[in-house]
Amino acid sequence: MSEPILRHADVPYYTQWGSPDWVRPIVEERRDPCDDPAWQRSGFTDPERYRFWAKRLCGLTCLESVLDYWRIAHASRAALLDEALQHGVYRLREDGGVDGLIYRPFAQWVGAAFGIDVDVLPQATLEELATRIDHDTFVIASVSPEIRYPDRPNERRGGHLVLLHGRDREGVWFHNPSGIAPHQADAYLPLATMARFYAGRGMVLTRTAR
Repeated sequence: MSEPILRHADVPYYTQWGSPDWVRPIVEERRDPCDDPAWQRSGFTDPERYRFWAKRLCGLTCLESVLDYWRIAHASRAALLDEALQHGVYRLREDGGVDGLIYRPFAQWVGAAFGIDVDVLPQATLEELATRIDHDTFVIASVSPEIRYPDRPNERRGGHLVLLHGRDREGVWFHNPSGIAPHQADAYLPLATMARFYAGRGMVLTRTAR
């Protein structure tokens, strides 16, 4: 007997940028993210700050989907970034880059701020992560951003976060904050395909506050 499908329905999808339709121009054509009329939708007002951070906020974008699905009140993404920086979730480097999203400070912050239990799994198979999805649970998985083109060969694993919100015996459903349709919102991939991009780590988010 095959395993039943377990999938959250109508999980809000958000892109790291302003509009889902603008991901392709930004990623493929190197368009200025601020050309998107909706670039201020996530609470940013400074164009330079938005350009710097939007491409780095895949994890906060996943969190925002989870919070809105569970109807947990929260600030704008720009304000969430300020809170995350205060809690060491992201760390600015001297070379101008950023270390983050750092899992354990993220888990501590999200637990205290939103009543969500975050189980950090620094080493886990994709199958192990998938089996953790249930009616009160989501998974954030580390994959390569190349997953937006799953039919193409990839050169690396990790460096990007996606939200897993459903599973069956063969694969998973997910939201990719930097995805391009048809592999953007409610995308489905077989486990064997996603494993090519998967970095072997992730986080399980469980609702504890009702």
